Amino acid sequence: MGTVFSFDVRGGDPEAVHSALREAVAGLHRVDAVFSTYRDESQISRLARGELSVEECDPMVAEVLELGAEAERASDHWFSMRYEGRLDPTGIVKGWAVERAARRMAEAGASGVSVNGGGDVQLLGVPGPQRPWRIGVSDPLRPGGLAAVVSAAGAAELAVATSGTAERGAHIVDPRTGRSAVTDLVAVTVVTPSLTWADCWATAAFAMGSREGLSWLESLPDVEALLITAGDEVRCTQGLASRLG
Repeated sequence: MGTVFSFDVRGGDPEAVHSALREAVAGLHRVDAVFSTYRDESQISRLARGELSVEECDPMVAEVLELGAEAERASDHWFSMRYEGRLDPTGIVKGWAVERAARRMAEAGASGVSVNGGGDVQLLGVPGPQRPWRIGVSDPLRPGGLAAVVSAAGAAELAVATSGTAERGAHIVDPRTGRSAVTDLVAVTVVTPSLTWADCWATAAFAMGSREGLSWLESLPDVEALLITAGDEVRCTQGLASRLG
């Protein structure tokens, strides 16, 4: 998927955990092979060209497309699975794949799991007694600095996802124009239990801009967010403070 993945796994039977880790890594490679839009032979590329039906694809494809359609409806289509007129579920695949890998580790008996895919993180359980997971959010305007630190204290599962221009430039598309989203934002970080949705909501809110994006994020259940504008203005949902520390 063109990025680095890392696992931090605590507790559980070592043999079972190592076996699950191998399965999770193999699963990530499989996801990349199936969903890569850069590979002409991938199932998603063949599906986009009409060479395969959804029923002929790996069952993962139907699952992701159903989730993506739900994200489109929930965001009034500010989140989109189309790019330059063709099918492209890239915006949901990475978060879904990371969450899937993390849950595989937890199913194997790990008591604490952190899986990071290109800066987007799924957290399950705890790293140790009385120790919550803590995730630093990069400051998009000050390379090497932190804009905030998110704590998973009291949460059995939590995800942190950021969309913005600091790392990859203007790669987020405004689905209404088909061109790069031009907004007052440089980054949106979303905190919610599921990385699948955190990734989607961060992308959609970025495309909306700070005012509409913040209002929409406030309307979503179990979602907190931090928005940073190009003018170095920080805006956040009302409950975000309870997740900082």
